[in-house]
Amino acid sequence: MKYVSTRGGMTPLQFSDILLEGLAPDGGLAVPEQLPQVSAETLESWRGLPYADLAYEVLSLFATDIPADDLRRLTRAAYTQETFNSEDIVPLRPLDGGLSLLGLSEGPTLAFKDMAMQFLGQVFEYVLGKRGTTLNIVGATSGDTGSAAEYALRGKRGVAVFMLSPHGRMSAFQRAQMYSLQDENIHNIAVRGVFDEAQDIVKALAGDLAFKTRYRLGAVNSINWARIAAQVVYYFHGWLRATGKAGEEVSFAVPSGNFGNILSGHIARSMGLPIRRLVLATNENNVLEEFFRTGVYRPRPAEQTYATSSPSMDISRASNFERFVFDLVGRDAGRVKALWESLARDGSFDLSDLKPQFETRYGFVSGASSHEDRLATIRSVYDETGVLIDPHTADGVKVARDFVEPGVPMLVLETALPAKFSETIEEALGRPATPPGNLADLESLPQRVEIMDCDLAEVRRFIELHAKV
Repeated sequence: MKYVSTRGGMTPLQFSDILLEGLAPDGGLAVPEQLPQVSAETLESWRGLPYADLAYEVLSLFATDIPADDLRRLTRAAYTQETFNSEDIVPLRPLDGGLSLLGLSEGPTLAFKDMAMQFLGQVFEYVLGKRGTTLNIVGATSGDTGSAAEYALRGKRGVAVFMLSPHGRMSAFQRAQMYSLQDENIHNIAVRGVFDEAQDIVKALAGDLAFKTRYRLGAVNSINWARIAAQVVYYFHGWLRATGKAGEEVSFAVPSGNFGNILSGHIARSMGLPIRRLVLATNENNVLEEFFRTGVYRPRPAEQTYATSSPSMDISRASNFERFVFDLVGRDAGRVKALWESLARDGSFDLSDLKPQFETRYGFVSGASSHEDRLATIRSVYDETGVLIDPHTADGVKVARDFVEPGVPMLVLETALPAKFSETIEEALGRPATPPGNLADLESLPQRVEIMDCDLAEVRRFIELHAKV
């Protein structure tokens, strides 16, 4: 399996190479030259596998340069009952109205990002050890990626993490999860701006090839293909748990900000998994919903990106969207390059001529949710089922309800546990969400963070002073 860039300017590379590279040298994103296909027979042979072994089967299709015994050891180290507090790793719980909850938030940071990050922590250390080198991870987070990456990589040999976050725009619990870590290889940088501006700095550093090479910069944001591949696993797991025989269709509803989570569903569907619909749910920052409704992609500037009660989705420029557009335009790298040049020049592009394919060919439908929708959905789910969901998952449930079809299970991806957003839970139910016992005192711990302007030069200087070389 070799990987190319969505913009056509990268020599084909193997999995371990793109794992360490992050953004492609031409500014595009790494994608497989061709997607592996999973037959109905193979899919049935996976029924009943423990999650770690299913992860091995799926990831072995993408990481073909890692020996089978080593990869199996890495997935078994990543997906343990001790780490995820659940024998299933990803439990499936019925809700009401034809919905079920796919529990992706049982990991150490109570968010779905742990599902991929725990594997990345293992595979980064493995590949760096094999190559005898170091890596400086530079990422941006709107709330959950940062803590998941830091918990997966803390203390790992040969790796330093520099995580940018928007100052004052995450929940108190999210800040405490990240900033309370005292490991010497973890560096938190809170920038005065919004997530998109922090992400722009990360992309600018990755695009400076001399700086990237000198300081061995890598990525854990979902621009890293390994994250997407690891997330593909739980779509297969969800389908296997929700069905009883080959060919049955399942729909998935996915709260979406940076498009990485639902992109993994698109990849799984393209590999042959019988997915009926991929339901994209946004909050008030509904750039992606607008695209799937109109065919026009029009990201918003920072001052028009709302601060909402589902803050991990307060994103206007979705990094992973480029990978879907690459497929949408027939994997034409030249056209993708031209579209992103148009985006930089004009602030938008129009693919409304391809709109009929969004659902008929790719299964995408979409909807948006508001603050009042979130509160009402949290209340209704709790009143009717006794299950407490977080605001992002509530966005998913609200939109999913419009697309339930008889006989087709609708799996809503639980993206975080409610304890991370206790203020909103209290507003909805009149009482705060209780964090797990081992995290009850998290917000009282000392915090270590650098606060600075959203300035490329300032961030660059900080990395130069603290990078592993």
